Amino acid sequence: MDLRTLNYFTVVARELNFTRAAEALCMSQPPLSNAIRQLEEELGVTLFLRGKRSLTLTDAGALLLRRSAQLLDLAAKTKDELTDFGRDLSGTLFIDTVEGRSAFITARLIAGFCEEFPGVRYELWNGSSDDVIERLHRGLADLAVIAAPYDTERLEGLSVGSEDWVAMMSTDHPLARTEGDSLPLSALSAYPLCIPSRKSRVDAIRKWFAGIGAEPNILCEHSSYLNAVSLARANVGISIFPRTVPEPPPGVTAKAISSPAKLAEYVLVWDRSRALSRLAEAFRDFAQDTGPADLYSLKSGDLL
Repeated sequence: MDLRTLNYFTVVARELNFTRAAEALCMSQPPLSNAIRQLEEELGVTLFLRGKRSLTLTDAGALLLRRSAQLLDLAAKTKDELTDFGRDLSGTLFIDTVEGRSAFITARLIAGFCEEFPGVRYELWNGSSDDVIERLHRGLADLAVIAAPYDTERLEGLSVGSEDWVAMMSTDHPLARTEGDSLPLSALSAYPLCIPSRKSRVDAIRKWFAGIGAEPNILCEHSSYLNAVSLARANVGISIFPRTVPEPPPGVTAKAISSPAKLAEYVLVWDRSRALSRLAEAFRDFAQDTGPADLYSLKSGDLL
C-alpha cells in the first residue's frame, strides 16, 4: 500500500467513476482499475461496490478514505520539511487551534513571526480540543493553541494568553439590564446555564460554584462559541464562556463574571513524543520570547 496507490484510491473515491478518475489522474482506465483491484487483494477487503455506471464506497472504503487523507497530508508535510532542510528558515508550519480566543492569539504570533521569517507559509486548522489533540499526536499538526488544562504527560506547552470568563445572555434577560459590566457568580445560580462540554470545563465550573456554596443549573452543554452565542440570544439560558470577542453580536449582552473572577488560559502545545522540526522550534521560541497576549482588560482571578 504505497502513497501513489493511496492517491489513486482517493481520486476514485472522490469521482466514484473509473473513467472520470483516470482522466483526473491523466492515465488510462485499465491500469487504474488494476491498481485498485490489487489494493483490495492486498488488504483483503472490498473498497467499492461496482455498478454498471458508477461505484459505491463500502464501509471499509470509507475508513481507508479517512486514513488516506491523513497519510497523504502527513507525506506532503514531511516532503516540505525535507525539502527545506538545511536552507534558510522556510517551509510550511501546521498549527491547529480550538474555539475561543485561540485563533486570535495564533494570528498575533504569526504576524510577528512573518516579520522575522517572511519565507514561512502556514496551514491552520480549527476544531474541538479532542480533535486538535488527536491531530497533534498523529503528526498532522506541528503545534496547537488550546485552552488549559491539558495532559502534561503527553503534551508540553507554554502560556500564550488568557481572558476573562463571561456570562452571555439575551438583551431581554433580567440580568442584562443590571448596572455595570460584571455579575457576581452567585447571580447566575438561579438561572439555567449553557456551558462548554469538555469534561475538565464542566468539572471546573461545578467546582467554581461549589466555592460559593451553590450548584449550577446546567441545562445544556455545547462545544463552540457559536453555540454559546446562539443559545444565549434565543434565551435558552445564560452561556458561560471565555469572552472570545471584544463585543458580543447584536441581541446578546456579555458581562464578566466576578466574585470570584476566573481566567481562561490558552497554551501553545506540542507532542512530547515527537521531535519538533526546526521551523516549529523557531516558532515555539518566538512565542516564548513574545510572552502571553494581554487580551482586553482582564479582571484579576484564578485560572479556570
